[in-house]
Amino acid sequence: MINTDILGMMAPQFRSLEPYSPIEPVDVLSARLGIPEDKLVKLDGNENPYGPSPRAREALASFRWYNIYPDPLQRELRDALAKYTGAASEHILVGNGSDELIDLTMRLFLTPGDKVISCPPTFGMYKFNTEVCGGEIVEIPRVGGLYLDIEAIKNAVDRRTKLIFICSPNNPTGNTVSNEEITELLSTGAVVIVDEAYFEFCGCTAVPLVPYKDRLIVLRTFSKWAALAGLRVGYGIFPAVIAETILRMKPPYNVNVAALVAAKATLDDLDRQQKVVRAITDERHRLYSGLSNIPFLKPTPSQANFILCSLKEGSAANLKAFLMEQGILIKQIDSAPFTNAIRVSVGRPEDTDALLQALGQWDIQ
Repeated sequence: MINTDILGMMAPQFRSLEPYSPIEPVDVLSARLGIPEDKLVKLDGNENPYGPSPRAREALASFRWYNIYPDPLQRELRDALAKYTGAASEHILVGNGSDELIDLTMRLFLTPGDKVISCPPTFGMYKFNTEVCGGEIVEIPRVGGLYLDIEAIKNAVDRRTKLIFICSPNNPTGNTVSNEEITELLSTGAVVIVDEAYFEFCGCTAVPLVPYKDRLIVLRTFSKWAALAGLRVGYGIFPAVIAETILRMKPPYNVNVAALVAAKATLDDLDRQQKVVRAITDERHRLYSGLSNIPFLKPTPSQANFILCSLKEGSAANLKAFLMEQGILIKQIDSAPFTNAIRVSVGRPEDTDALLQALGQWDIQ
């Protein structure tokens, strides 16, 4: 008899899967709010407000071969990344955003019932992808919401624990993890993945450890510092045997030619992009100072391109709604212990001015 229960035919983890909650695109918000796209102050996605390198734009405009499939081995970009990171190209893989590399890594290691450790509050894709892959997420809360509980993580590791995800600087708190802590976690025998999406804004990295550790992976992205979020290009530094295996299992043309071209051109324009990064980190200091002077906010020091603020008075949901009416977009955070908080991306000076002015006008509720 033919099985007509289509839901019953699906893998069990998908039947009640909660979707990941992404931010809404500018055109949708513009239409809803009745505010032109170029008038919105977008501080909700940790994006780079200055846009891509002019050299990247020129490279995209002049590229001739959009009708040809991209290099499946990503050789030119991997060689350029080897120079940028100091890691040999055989350790480097490029993905359709670092999200794809998270997914590929999980598919490589997880079988149903295997465990993944995550340390909330942190990036939600670790939990989401674990559930997609049929794994079991084990959450070890950060001490005070900020610091890794190393002993608790080590005690949680058992024979089914395959992966430990650490975000540094952490999203949404903005603080980093030391290489000493990472080395201690590697002693558990699990594979440790350090997500360095915001590396350029702090300079702290575990990349030099990778050639000497057979269970350490470092992920990065061009979405933040390089302003290529829309093109979806991330990369990772892997132990060689893991890199070689993922290279065999990934979709052959997983990164499109536009992303490869723009990322390579960005690396050829480092002086300009590093000036942009410095402008963002300088503005981060000014934004933190301004937020510290708002009586109802308690900002957390950050080494990324965003600042987490707890509300001492009023509702984060109401504040987000008020700011949205002014065309200012921020992210509401509701992850223990930050259950009444917002995350504000670092924008341009004029964006900071608009935000601080609006915050000063909020009737606390």
